[in-house]
Amino acid sequence: MTPRFERFAAIDWSGAKGARHKGIAVALCGAGNAVPQLITAPDGLWSRQAVADWVRAEATRGNTLFGFDFSFAPPFVERGGYLPGDVVPDDGPAFWAYVDAICNDTDLGAASLLEITHRRHFYFGKADGVKAAFMHHRICEARYNAGGGGKPSTVYDAIGAAQVAKASFAGMRMLHHVRRQVPVWPFDPCPTAGSLIVEIYTSIAARAAGRPKGRTKMRDANALDSALAALGSRPHDGPMPDDHGADAIVTAAWMRCTATTPALWAPAMLTDEIARTEGWTFGVV
Repeated sequence: MTPRFERFAAIDWSGAKGARHKGIAVALCGAGNAVPQLITAPDGLWSRQAVADWVRAEATRGNTLFGFDFSFAPPFVERGGYLPGDVVPDDGPAFWAYVDAICNDTDLGAASLLEITHRRHFYFGKADGVKAAFMHHRICEARYNAGGGGKPSTVYDAIGAAQVAKASFAGMRMLHHVRRQVPVWPFDPCPTAGSLIVEIYTSIAARAAGRPKGRTKMRDANALDSALAALGSRPHDGPMPDDHGADAIVTAAWMRCTATTPALWAPAMLTDEIARTEGWTFGVV
């Protein structure tokens, strides 16, 4: 069954240390063609905890599809475990609970998992050896690459501006906190009614909106409005947002366009094992 939603929220996420994060942006839209609106953070800048609180509150207002741009789990299928050689759970929700239990970092952060608790699994630089030895990917990431999307970053690569490791493990803590109120696809089945959380790549939304590969960022109003028009949305009404805000706005519009596409909810390669352990990125087929 293809789920039906009334609102669509895209969250550009951050794993940065600290309690307030410039890298988080939240955009929300309803059905129709109104442009998604950026949601103002309670204290000027979003914290991860404030996002979790907002998701729980928004989910009670109706059927909302929430999209987060981080990896919901590490690779599992390729090597038979998330952190081979270490004793950790072997399904997504249990692993989120484990991450939350061992991390006491500020604001649902998880840097300590990478830097201390399970340090040997993560690449921080040449001292760790050959980087290629850390480049493990999930099945959905390999499928995205095979389809021409490019090779996504792996959660084991913890160095550089493009790394997604800290954001992803922090996100897993957040998922653990909100899952009791909001199910998480595909670890949980799609509900016949109510809200749902999915994993997204903002680059998929940008490419669907006509942005060329390698140039998915929108840094001026013309580029943003062109992308929105391609997704059936009205133009942006307000000052040009930063990269994070633009990504969230376009992705929310894309989610609205695609949420009723049956094929996106039933990828051919999504097995029960993958759904239980690795999850899947909405939009990858």
